[in-house]
Amino acid sequence: MNNHEYDPSGEFTLTGISGSPGICIGKAYLVDREGVDVIEKYFVGQHEVNTEINRFKSAVKHARDELSAIIEDIPEELRENTYILETHLLLHKDKMLYDRTMEIIKKDQVNAEWALKRATALAVNMFKQISDPYLGARAADIEHVSDRIMRQLTGIRDVNISNIDKRVILVATHLTPAETSQIQLNRIMGFVTDRGGKASHTSIVARALDIPSVLGLETATSVIKNDDVIIVDGNKGTVIVNPSEETLIDYSDLRRRYALHRADIVRTGDLPAESTDGLVFRVMGNIELPEEIVGVRDNGGEGIGLFRTEFLYIARTNFPEEQELFEQYRETVELMAPHPVTIRTLDINGDKEIPSMPTPEEVNPALGLRAIRFCLRKPDIFTTQLRAILRAAAHGTIRLLLPMISGCEEISESIRLLDKAAESLEKEGIEYNRDIEIGIMIEVPSAAILADAMAEMVDFFSIGTNDLVQYTLALDRANPHVAHLYSPLHPAVIRLIRHIVDSAREKNKPTYICGEMAADPINLPVILGLGIEELSMAPQSIPEIKNMIRRISVADTGRLMVDVLKKNTVSEIHELIKNRFGDILYSDIYAS
Repeated sequence: MNNHEYDPSGEFTLTGISGSPGICIGKAYLVDREGVDVIEKYFVGQHEVNTEINRFKSAVKHARDELSAIIEDIPEELRENTYILETHLLLHKDKMLYDRTMEIIKKDQVNAEWALKRATALAVNMFKQISDPYLGARAADIEHVSDRIMRQLTGIRDVNISNIDKRVILVATHLTPAETSQIQLNRIMGFVTDRGGKASHTSIVARALDIPSVLGLETATSVIKNDDVIIVDGNKGTVIVNPSEETLIDYSDLRRRYALHRADIVRTGDLPAESTDGLVFRVMGNIELPEEIVGVRDNGGEGIGLFRTEFLYIARTNFPEEQELFEQYRETVELMAPHPVTIRTLDINGDKEIPSMPTPEEVNPALGLRAIRFCLRKPDIFTTQLRAILRAAAHGTIRLLLPMISGCEEISESIRLLDKAAESLEKEGIEYNRDIEIGIMIEVPSAAILADAMAEMVDFFSIGTNDLVQYTLALDRANPHVAHLYSPLHPAVIRLIRHIVDSAREKNKPTYICGEMAADPINLPVILGLGIEELSMAPQSIPEIKNMIRRISVADTGRLMVDVLKKNTVSEIHELIKNRFGDILYSDIYAS
């Protein structure tokens, strides 16, 4: 949640969300963006409806052409992230935006601008109800695409980041991935925005550029002026405005130490994550598309611990065919070979509006027809994906991961359908491999409680901490009123994870972790002390975590856990970790 800390000297601090790590110091450059927020609604006659529809179609075409030109000119260092802008190209014609806008024009007989605004609001609201932070963040993609079309409709000029010829730090209400991709690294040192989050595609592009950014500041554009000196601390998620001379000296030294620190860990990214007492851990990457594998390999990742397969289902107007899924999965395993790829089956809410299968609205989609519940309700859709996974498994090492499991029956039924898919491939003479590991995501408290029974049914557990923490603590971390209560180091969460790991160990099954908890250095001593054997995270976090593991004694983390389990508050646990492992935590570069 945003806050200001004012200093009598004129220095003050804004607190937001770390978009990408690093520290930069420079003058602020406010991105001059003409707003399109004020859209007037007016009715049109029946004879004018086609005119409005054609005007909308023309705006979409020009918006797509504009974005295509940006993709053509994208710099080499961002080529691996071109898929993000290609996603936006697809969204221009997405049913939720394109078809619905035309339906509103026809049905309500309103101007194209108002219809687009209404269609955007409906689509964004749907995505914001999704508990998965990566899927929820796609609401911003819808807004970015809508904004580009709206500018074509209204004739308002778009911002051109590539024309900025000063060495500055950008300050904006928001930046789209397309705008971020136009950043010239010899001119733009970093950026801060009022809106956005860590899982947004803008944040992903910023991390690929390796420039500091802080998002979600809420008031940056209203309190920061052009040419104000600002310090962007992408590690802490803070922005210091009008820093004092003392602060400038401190942060100049901090920036130097961080640059040396970062260069050192990136150089050693390919080294094994072996603790000081000889235990080796596998550190893997989380991805959404095969294109992201380059980032996993470059950062020393030893496989894919979580391949989110929702992209091909969301960014289109119908369900993908088996062949299309197979080709994507095969490409992924071949690119990652000889390392394993963990494919999570479709984790999608039942409230997606897909033409081939309309679904009823749900009051609370996060607790409704989603993930494995959706797949078991629609076995034909699920079987198509299972067949594609089995076929791809003939080309590399695949592990199958079932999400949102809440009971043993769901595991049994999923395995039955997997066996049935294998039988059908056998009968058709299609190459496949049924000899794959099957795991479940532990992200629902009921699954954690039943971990001992479930461990007998599967080959491994993967803890999805993002949802497990939210469901265990009964809070929505996107809700600013309760977000401060969200912590994977809550004593209840730690004890629940301990039960999961112990239950798996009793059955000689490994436990992995693939949520954001794995990427935060403060959590690492607890993760290792609990007995987690494999960690998976955003590719950019891999070198830091591997570096920390090489400086930790697992025996020491075991002794830490004896005391952690005696603590009753998050603050006590934080303090304990910092006292025992403060010299190797990420924050040690901030020590004076």
